[in-house]
Amino acid sequence: MTQAVSRIGRPRRIAIDVLASLNLVGTLGKYLGIAALMPLAVALWYGESVVPFVVAGGLTSGLGLLLERATARPGGRVGVREGFLVVSLTWLLAAAFAATPYIVVGSDQLGHPIDAYFEGMSGFTTTGATVVTDFDDLSKSIAIWRQFTQWLGGMGIIVLALAVLPRLRVGGRQLLESELPGPEIDQLSERMRSTARRLWVLYVALTGLEALILSILGWTGVDDKMTPYEAIAHAFTTMPTGGFSTQARSIEAFSAASQWVIVAFMVIAGVNFALMYRAVLRRRPGVLVRDEELRLYLALLGVATVALCVQIWSYGIAEGEEALRFAAFQVASITTTTGYANVDWAVWPVLLLLTLFALMFVGGSAGSTGGGIKIVRHLLLGKVLRREIDQTLSPEVVLPIRLNRSPVDEKTLRAVASFILLYIGLWALGAMVIAIETAFIDLTLPMMDPLLISASAIGNVGPSFGVTGPMGSYAPIGDASKIAMIGLMWAGRLEIVPVVVLLTRHYWRL
Repeated sequence: MTQAVSRIGRPRRIAIDVLASLNLVGTLGKYLGIAALMPLAVALWYGESVVPFVVAGGLTSGLGLLLERATARPGGRVGVREGFLVVSLTWLLAAAFAATPYIVVGSDQLGHPIDAYFEGMSGFTTTGATVVTDFDDLSKSIAIWRQFTQWLGGMGIIVLALAVLPRLRVGGRQLLESELPGPEIDQLSERMRSTARRLWVLYVALTGLEALILSILGWTGVDDKMTPYEAIAHAFTTMPTGGFSTQARSIEAFSAASQWVIVAFMVIAGVNFALMYRAVLRRRPGVLVRDEELRLYLALLGVATVALCVQIWSYGIAEGEEALRFAAFQVASITTTTGYANVDWAVWPVLLLLTLFALMFVGGSAGSTGGGIKIVRHLLLGKVLRREIDQTLSPEVVLPIRLNRSPVDEKTLRAVASFILLYIGLWALGAMVIAIETAFIDLTLPMMDPLLISASAIGNVGPSFGVTGPMGSYAPIGDASKIAMIGLMWAGRLEIVPVVVLLTRHYWRL
C-alpha cells in the first residue's frame, strides 16, 4: 500500500527530451533554408524578383539557427520517442518555409496565409493538390519553387539531413522510416550516413535521367513544348510522386512520347527505393524477381491498366494507342499517388471513376516516395485473412505469415491492421469536416465529393473529382476544409502513427 501511495504521489515527469528535439528541428531548419538558393538562381536567370526567396531562406535559416542556439545544452538526446516529435515538427516547418514566397509575392491566388500554407504542405507532402487557377500568372521562379518543394519532400530533404547531420543517430533513423515507410525497414548498411548518401545519389540520378530524356524529346522536335525548363520542372515532381505541373491542363499539354516517359518514371518512383538500392547500387538484380511486393505492385498496375483500357474503349472515349495511354497514365498516376493527368478523367462515366477511386487506396510500394496505404500492407492483410480462413477450417494448424520467405511477427501484423484502421478513421473524419463546412458555405458539392477529397488528401494523391478534379483546383472549398486537408496531408505523409502518437498522454508522460 505504501509503495502504491508513493507511486501515486510521485510527480510525473515528461517522457521526452523536448529541448533536444527542438534543437534538432532548429538545426534542420537552418539547413533547409539553403534550398531557397535554387529558385533564387532561376529568378536571377529570368530577371525576376529574388525578394521572396531571400525572405524565405533568411527567415527559415535564421529562425532555425536561433532555435538551435536557444535550446542547445550538453547531454541532450534524440531517441526514438523524440524522433516522432522531430519528424512532425520538421514537416510543419517545411510547409511554412514553402509557403513564405507565396505570401511575400502576395498574389490573389496564393497570398492568403491558409492558401499559401495549403500549397506549401501539398508541395512538401508531395500531394499535388493546388489552389492555383491561373498558371500563366505564376512567374518562372515561383512555378519552379512549387516543383522543387515536391522534390525536396520526396526523399531529398530526409536523405540530405541524414548525410550532413551525423548526430541524428536514432533520430535520423526515425526520419528515414517516415520517408521509407512500411511495416519495417531492413538495415541497408552498417553506417546510416553511407546508406543515406547512396539513396541520395540514386534519387538524384533518376531525376536527372528523366529530365535528360524529356529534354531530348524537346531538342529532337518530338515534343516542341518540352523545353529544358519543363523537363526539369516535371522531373522534380515525377520522382517524388508529387504531381504539380507548370501547366493548367497537367501533362495533357505534352506529346504522347513525353507522356509515356512520365508513365515509366512514375512506375519506377512507386518501387521500394531500398529494393532499387540493393538491385542497382549493390548489383543484386535478383532481389527484384524475388520480392513479393514488387510482383504484386506490377501485377496490380497491369490488371488495372487492362481493365481501364477496356472501359475507355467500350465507352468510346478513345481507342487504340490513345486508350492504352490514357489507361496506363491514370493507373500509374493514381496508384503511385503522383496525381498527374493527361486527360480530364473527372468527366468520365461513373464506372471508370469508381475504378480510379479504388486505386486511391492502393498506394505505391513501401519504401517508395508514394503515399497511400502501400502495397505491402495490402499484401500482409491478404495473407492474414487467408490464414484466418484456413484456421477456421483447421484450428489446430499453425500457419506463420511470411513475406519474401521471412516470417513476419505478430506485432508487425497488428501494426498493419492498426494503421489501416487509423487510415480509414481519419479519412472518414476528414470527409465529415469537409461535408459539414460545405453545408454552411455557398458551395454545392455532390454527396460523394467530401469522401473523394478526403481520400485524395490523406493518400497524398492530389486531384479529386468534380471541381477539384485533375484540371480543376481546390480554391473554391472553404478555409475549414483546407485546414482539414492540410492535417490529412501531413498525417498521411508521415504514415499517421507519428502524428497520432503525439496526441496520446502516454507519449508525453512517464
